[in-house]
Amino acid sequence: MLPYAAYLRVYEPLTAFSESERKVWADYAESRDRPRRANALQAEHGESLRRLLAVPPHPAPAQESPNAYLRRVEDRLYVCPWQTRLRSWLAFSRLRGSTPVKMMDRFVPKTIAEQTADDFDRFKRQGGASALRTHIRTTAWHVPPSWFIPFDGNERWLVLGAAPAKGQDLTTATGRNLIYVTSMAQARRRCAKALQVLRKHLGDVAAGLDVEDVARWLEEFHPHSLVELDYGGLVHVMDDDALQADQSVAELSAALTGLETGQEELAFAMYQRVILRWKSMQLLESAN
Repeated sequence: MLPYAAYLRVYEPLTAFSESERKVWADYAESRDRPRRANALQAEHGESLRRLLAVPPHPAPAQESPNAYLRRVEDRLYVCPWQTRLRSWLAFSRLRGSTPVKMMDRFVPKTIAEQTADDFDRFKRQGGASALRTHIRTTAWHVPPSWFIPFDGNERWLVLGAAPAKGQDLTTATGRNLIYVTSMAQARRRCAKALQVLRKHLGDVAAGLDVEDVARWLEEFHPHSLVELDYGGLVHVMDDDALQADQSVAELSAALTGLETGQEELAFAMYQRVILRWKSMQLLESAN
């Protein structure tokens, strides 16, 4: 769980789960003890910090998280499981695969790293490919352009909230959000249209924009699901003016429309606005 991260989530209707899972999530939704949306990121962040600061550190929890993000629409319950253990395994595998061995040993003792990898391998053998499906994608210090494609500018929900009090942890301050939510049907339709436009006008270049990867991921879920883009902790490194001015979804949509209608200059200008905005955000990761 990264502090300055954005999230792409899928909420499936309760009917998409097995009978035993439906009972678990229905009871969970009625529980008074579950983390509420306002402090869910704080709970996730605190949990991951406790594991990583432990001696020795624990790259993944021993058990899967019992928690989930919930949404209700017209009395219909939608569930997005946290899947903390699975997401931790996947993140650890990516880190281990991209980090030199000597450096990796400084982060996590070799015996712990090997045990974590063995546990993950055992899980994959038992569950197969379907067991690796995550309801949440995470990215640090930026939002990938492909994540804006499933949404429309009118689905934007911005709450500025009060500025954090002096000394308050910015990553856990509440009441400040920038979120987009749409139906799975709309998300898939927009991805399909974007892919069609990109392939027609950009050819092989379109493959590097990751839109197809997002589209394939969305196809793994129930057709009546909801899709959510949450700026998460990024809203705490963006001031009010920056958040109000951020129209990345609408700008990327305009870029695609310009490409489709032969307005190349408009398409390039709108795409550049999105890219430059998020490149400047990524630079904060290495800033003093």
